[in-house]
Amino acid sequence: MERQQVKKLPYPKSVFFIVSNEFCERFSYYGMRTILTLYLTEMLKYTEASAKVLYHTFTMFVYFFPILGAIVSDSWLGKFRTILYVSMVYAVGSILLALTAVDPLQIPQKEFTIVALLLIAVGTGGIKPCVTAFGGDQFVLPQQELQLAMFFSLFYFAINAGSLLSTFITPILRNDVECFGSNSCYPLAFAVPGVLMVISIAIFALGRPMYKIKQPKGNVFVNVVSCIWHAATHRKSSGPVDHWLDRAEPKFGAKLVGDIKALLKVLVIYIPIPIFWALYDQQGSGWTFQAVRMDGNIGFYTILPDQMQVVNPLLILAFIPLFSYGVYPLLGKCNLLTTPLQRMVCGGFLAAAAFAVSAFVAMALEAKYPVLPEAGQAQVRVYDTTNCSYSFTTINNTISNGTLTNGYYENKYIDVPAGQLNVSFTFTSTVFNCSERNWELEVDEEKAYGVYLTDLGVFSYEDKVEKSSDGYPLVRTLVSDNSSVKYSHSEKSYALTVAVGSLVSLEYVGSYNIDLLNKSAEFKLGGTYTVLINADDLTYRVVTVTNPNSVHMLWLLIQYVIITAAEIMFSITGLEFAYSQAPISMKSVVQGCWLLTTAVGNLIIVVIESMELFEKQSNDFFLYTAIMVVDLFFFMWLATRYEYVIDEDSSFVEDTELAIESKTASNGLDNPGFDKNI
Repeated sequence: MERQQVKKLPYPKSVFFIVSNEFCERFSYYGMRTILTLYLTEMLKYTEASAKVLYHTFTMFVYFFPILGAIVSDSWLGKFRTILYVSMVYAVGSILLALTAVDPLQIPQKEFTIVALLLIAVGTGGIKPCVTAFGGDQFVLPQQELQLAMFFSLFYFAINAGSLLSTFITPILRNDVECFGSNSCYPLAFAVPGVLMVISIAIFALGRPMYKIKQPKGNVFVNVVSCIWHAATHRKSSGPVDHWLDRAEPKFGAKLVGDIKALLKVLVIYIPIPIFWALYDQQGSGWTFQAVRMDGNIGFYTILPDQMQVVNPLLILAFIPLFSYGVYPLLGKCNLLTTPLQRMVCGGFLAAAAFAVSAFVAMALEAKYPVLPEAGQAQVRVYDTTNCSYSFTTINNTISNGTLTNGYYENKYIDVPAGQLNVSFTFTSTVFNCSERNWELEVDEEKAYGVYLTDLGVFSYEDKVEKSSDGYPLVRTLVSDNSSVKYSHSEKSYALTVAVGSLVSLEYVGSYNIDLLNKSAEFKLGGTYTVLINADDLTYRVVTVTNPNSVHMLWLLIQYVIITAAEIMFSITGLEFAYSQAPISMKSVVQGCWLLTTAVGNLIIVVIESMELFEKQSNDFFLYTAIMVVDLFFFMWLATRYEYVIDEDSSFVEDTELAIESKTASNGLDNPGFDKNI
């Protein structure tokens, strides 16, 4: 009879509006977040440390606001209106971020970027706890259990499809499009996710006549906090009790007090969990900065640094069935990692291993970094674009006399004892008709300078030695007659006209045709080049100021594979463990506290990065590795003291009906999937 009843109930068409809305929202969020760190460093000129602090502060709020969103939804507005209103806030933040990136508008970029990110955090955080439970509200249970399970699968697919597409597409929009006089187009890259967010609001609103909308009935999280607060603040007003929470029993009842006691036993296990997120969430910050300094050229395509983040959601989709049907059954036959806490410990060690690998990769990169001018020192490079074969002397030998071999001279270690030094150059030549030339250069410590000779005179500039913030080649062109030069990519429909002396970033790597010479030059990722052109005899030379990236970006796949395996064993298992061990009435609180561990993990990153303990990225990664290992010993100590609750009423894995019912509970903190991306 029940099977017949299921067939008679039509599948609620309203859920397709909800799924479409979620696809657009996830595309918007991950598309924006993927390019955020590069935008902060490349366009807003934040240091990498400051960009990481801002990025993880934003992420912290993203995982804190779900608590407030759930309270607002369950206590006042209901799920539909909460989703609709915070989505509007979200859209405003996305549009503001795109407009702020448009230089001609002259909007104060740093200030309004922070405002935009705060609005986006409020929006996505407010949506997160409501949308899955709202989808569950559209089904009639228990008659539509199978249809509900299908909805969760479709919903999970929409989340990951939005994440995958945006993580791949948005970096292309950022890099391959020119706008507003820039070689990149962050406004477009932010605008497309913003438009998707507006579309998601329209789709969600169109489904209004079809939705089943339940009225708010109060929030469990608020009741739990109120009960704990009452017990903690009424110690003197009550007599002796067996447990300190018993003081709240007269006001809140024995059932709620008993459930909170069981909940607290589970939440103790949560204490070490934020450290895991402090490692995991650096895929979008520290690991992206690492990718900037690597070679992404795979022949037919050049991987963009921010595109490497697409590896994690791809591997998640592959690893979930692999672990469920392969790894775990095999380990079970060997009687290994049979309990959830054992798997979590193993996942934690994998996360530490991933960061140890990333630290060794960083060390390989640091060995290839350019020599930068240090305190008390400066660098000078001298270029000759003429046919005169100049050499030079300086007054009092402030710089040792030099010959411009093949038109080039460099000194990376010039002493600047007083912080500033005046250098007087005298350029002489033995070539007929080449006159003597003089040049005064004021040198500051910790800076690099370039001096170049042309047929028209001597010129100088402050040089850039470090690698570009986006990883693409930097080229400075020096021409004997100061003519502008056009570079055209030999394979792409891309051309750039540059003025003499200016440093420009090329959007592609590979061979470029130089129109003035009708010849070509090769430029690679991460390299900084100076092109010397003699317009008289049409000869040229390419000087490599900073060596190009030599460590390939695909080496990052090792740490991505390990961290994804860690996520499967730590995050997914941890959520299942907590869900199965908590009382039925506390499922939503468990979910909310799980999100809070992510917020705290990002707060830990903010604190550590704000201290700027190390200059080298490898030392940062080794620090996080050590913290994770120490944290795991504490976690193992807690795990050995924990007694599992073996009760049919709290079994998440075996009791499918309870799981489905809990997932569609009225409280908005419930979460249907096992992917943190939700």
